[in-house]
Amino acid sequence: MDAWRQVLDEGRAEVDLAGQRSRVGRTRSQGLRTVAFLYGAVPIEGIEQNPEKSSRWAQLARDGKRIMQFRANRRYIANVCDGALTRYSGWTAAGLPE
Repeated sequence: MDAWRQVLDEGRAEVDLAGQRSRVGRTRSQGLRTVAFLYGAVPIEGIEQNPEKSSRWAQLARDGKRIMQFRANRRYIANVCDGALTRYSGWTAAGLPE
Protein backbone atom coordinates (compact mmCIF):
# COMPACT_ATOMS: atom_id res chain seq x y z
CA MET A 1 0.00 0.00 0.00
CA ASP A 2 2.97 2.31 0.53
CA ALA A 3 3.85 2.02 -3.17
CA TRP A 4 0.34 3.22 -4.12
CA ARG A 5 0.52 6.15 -1.70
CA GLN A 6 3.96 7.29 -2.81
CA VAL A 7 3.24 6.98 -6.55
CA LEU A 8 -0.40 8.08 -6.93
CA ASP A 9 -1.08 10.09 -3.79
CA GLU A 10 2.26 11.89 -3.39
CA GLY A 11 3.38 11.81 -7.04
CA ARG A 12 6.93 10.76 -6.27
CA ALA A 13 9.45 9.90 -8.98
CA GLU A 14 11.08 7.35 -6.69
CA VAL A 15 9.56 5.28 -3.88
CA ASP A 16 11.19 4.06 -0.68
CA LEU A 17 9.81 0.75 0.56
CA ALA A 18 11.48 -0.66 3.67
CA GLY A 19 14.78 0.98 2.73
CA GLN A 20 14.61 -0.23 -0.88
CA ARG A 21 14.41 2.54 -3.46
CA SER A 22 12.59 2.00 -6.75
CA ARG A 23 12.23 4.41 -9.65
CA VAL A 24 8.74 5.19 -10.93
CA GLY A 25 8.50 4.65 -14.68
CA ARG A 26 5.87 5.05 -17.36
CA THR A 27 4.46 2.56 -19.84
CA ARG A 28 5.36 3.30 -23.44
CA SER A 29 1.91 3.12 -24.96
CA GLN A 30 -0.39 4.72 -22.36
CA GLY A 31 2.03 6.64 -20.14
CA LEU A 32 0.71 4.91 -17.02
CA ARG A 33 2.92 5.05 -13.93
CA THR A 34 4.67 1.83 -12.91
CA VAL A 35 6.96 0.75 -10.10
CA ALA A 36 8.79 -2.53 -9.50
CA PHE A 37 9.90 -3.69 -6.04
CA LEU A 38 10.46 -6.77 -3.90
CA TYR A 39 7.92 -7.86 -1.29
CA GLY A 40 10.02 -10.23 0.74
CA ALA A 41 11.56 -12.36 -2.01
CA VAL A 42 8.67 -11.86 -4.47
CA PRO A 43 9.15 -9.33 -7.29
CA ILE A 44 6.03 -7.15 -7.58
CA GLU A 45 5.07 -4.67 -10.28
CA GLY A 46 2.58 -1.89 -9.58
CA ILE A 47 0.74 -0.39 -12.54
CA GLU A 48 -1.57 2.62 -12.52
CA GLN A 49 -5.08 1.65 -13.63
CA ASN A 50 -5.81 2.50 -17.26
CA PRO A 51 -9.11 4.47 -17.21
CA GLU A 52 -9.71 3.70 -20.90
CA LYS A 53 -10.33 -0.02 -20.29
CA SER A 54 -13.81 -1.47 -19.81
CA SER A 55 -13.42 -2.96 -16.31
CA ARG A 56 -15.18 -1.74 -13.19
CA TRP A 57 -11.77 -0.60 -11.87
CA ALA A 58 -11.32 1.52 -15.01
CA GLN A 59 -14.76 3.05 -14.43
CA LEU A 60 -13.72 3.97 -10.91
CA ALA A 61 -10.53 5.52 -12.32
CA ARG A 62 -12.64 7.57 -14.76
CA ASP A 63 -14.69 8.72 -11.76
CA GLY A 64 -11.51 10.10 -10.16
CA LYS A 65 -10.46 7.20 -7.93
CA ARG A 66 -6.71 6.51 -7.76
CA ILE A 67 -6.11 2.83 -8.46
CA MET A 68 -2.95 0.79 -8.82
CA GLN A 69 -2.97 -2.86 -9.91
CA PHE A 70 -0.23 -5.17 -8.63
CA ARG A 71 1.10 -8.29 -10.29
CA ALA A 72 3.65 -11.00 -9.59
CA ASN A 73 4.79 -13.67 -12.04
CA ARG A 74 2.67 -12.02 -14.79
CA ARG A 75 -0.49 -12.56 -12.72
CA TYR A 76 -2.58 -9.82 -11.09
CA ILE A 77 -2.55 -10.35 -7.34
CA ALA A 78 -4.16 -7.22 -5.84
CA ASN A 79 -5.05 -3.58 -6.27
CA VAL A 80 -5.29 -0.52 -4.09
CA CYS A 81 -8.17 1.88 -4.70
CA ASP A 82 -7.92 5.14 -2.75
CA GLY A 83 -6.00 3.37 0.01
CA ALA A 84 -8.10 0.20 0.28
CA LEU A 85 -6.32 -3.08 -0.58
CA THR A 86 -8.21 -5.77 -2.51
CA ARG A 87 -6.41 -9.11 -2.79
CA TYR A 88 -7.11 -11.47 -5.70
CA SER A 89 -6.69 -15.26 -5.63
CA GLY A 90 -3.24 -14.81 -7.15
CA TRP A 91 -2.06 -13.29 -3.85
CA THR A 92 -1.86 -16.64 -2.07
CA ALA A 93 -0.73 -18.40 -5.26
CA ALA A 94 2.29 -16.04 -5.28
CA GLY A 95 3.10 -17.16 -1.73
CA LEU A 96 2.42 -13.78 -0.15
CA PRO A 97 1.36 -13.54 3.51
CA GLU A 98 -2.17 -12.53 4.48
